Amino acid sequence: MVKRKLNIPVKRGDRLELVVETLASSGDGLCRHEGYTVFTPGGLPGDRVRGKMIRISPRFGVLDIFERTQLSKDRVDPPCPVFFKCGGCKFQDLNYEKQLEFKTQVVRDNLSRIGGVELPEKIETLAAEKQYQYRNKASFAVQGKTSDPQIGFYSEGSHKVADSPTCDILPEPINKAKEWLREILKKNQISVYNEGNHRGLVRGLVIRHSESTGEILVGMITNEGHFPRNFLAELTEEKKLKELGIVGIIQNINPLATNIILGKENKLLWGKERLTDKLAGLSFHLSLGSFFQIHSAQTLRLYDLIDNWANAAGDKTVVDAYSGSGGIALWLAAKGKKVIAIEQFEPAMDDARLSAETNGITSCQFLAGSVEEHAPQVVSEEKVHTFIIDPPRKGCSESVIKTLLQSQPEQIIYVSCNPSTLARDLERLEGYKVQDMRVIDMFPQTQHIETAVYLKQTKSIEN
Repeated sequence: MVKRKLNIPVKRGDRLELVVETLASSGDGLCRHEGYTVFTPGGLPGDRVRGKMIRISPRFGVLDIFERTQLSKDRVDPPCPVFFKCGGCKFQDLNYEKQLEFKTQVVRDNLSRIGGVELPEKIETLAAEKQYQYRNKASFAVQGKTSDPQIGFYSEGSHKVADSPTCDILPEPINKAKEWLREILKKNQISVYNEGNHRGLVRGLVIRHSESTGEILVGMITNEGHFPRNFLAELTEEKKLKELGIVGIIQNINPLATNIILGKENKLLWGKERLTDKLAGLSFHLSLGSFFQIHSAQTLRLYDLIDNWANAAGDKTVVDAYSGSGGIALWLAAKGKKVIAIEQFEPAMDDARLSAETNGITSCQFLAGSVEEHAPQVVSEEKVHTFIIDPPRKGCSESVIKTLLQSQPEQIIYVSCNPSTLARDLERLEGYKVQDMRVIDMFPQTQHIETAVYLKQTKSIEN
């Protein structure tokens, strides 16, 4: 059989002038050229752009913009000096109301097209009052020369750091701690990791911060090796650490040639292994790699929403799968609910147990291991009323979906950071119907989307 030749109306290197029609789910501008789909990273609806085709495939092409001849009416001036080359944020130049509209539409499109989910006419969006300086954790890449380390986030579509002394979505204490670390790395001539030859010591920095307690936890991600004594002496100078709010410094050793940030080995260089954060009177102990929502004010709104949805459980069992450092589980247990939390990352489970002890919470059981491993046993021993799932971006495995369908909880609360896998999983949850949902803007100025969905068993709805 002769393959039909695809009619692609452009070739790599062609220069085009196009009008951006809409935004793709990636946050990139989307155009059409003679029926052919063209993505324009950095383009906003209403922009007229000139650029060069840098990628061609049968389904779509990518245009690199070198000039905007007409600007979208929804454009605003981004405060960040490296916004146009940094890949950390995508929407600092887009009006905030339009950011929310985009996120809601992405959720609607995914759930209706991929999942075939019957949606409410209006999906409520919980806008963030704090749209800048909100992130309580940052992971920085470190590149460049020992004499001039470049510290920041990767440029769009690359592994090249967009260096900047400040990041506008991070609070000032994180920016200050990062710049102090840059200064002493440079002063002490600490070698910087090179991805090409796998040599050099410092690979990255992870900095956590609590707005409520002022505490900062620093992680220095390194190749195998040791810091020299003169550097360690300056790094652990207590007067400076107190001034910055730093309560612990950890060397995380990652010897692998990988894009994964954290390695498996931690070495405490100074202070504590955890910082303490507080949300509405509850204390949370957080180690370097534990999952905790990154926008504290929006986290409170998410937890209150989940608590409201889970109220129907009464004194029956609630399972919090993929529980991270136990945020949702502890929040519900503090309100008197019986909760079983499951988390694969053992340090996060240790954090959760310590937080439970600190808060005097005894109605929460913690199981370290995968959801696939523990959920079938839990549902065989307990009558689970509410199953809360907050999986990573890849969504739930077939095994987890099967366990949910076999255990038949009266309700499921699904918290998702990826609308496409959310849609796929909702389609697989036969016998459950969406009762309520919210788009929660946990990540202002970015294309990332947090969605909370409340599902009830259809037979219990009928009853």
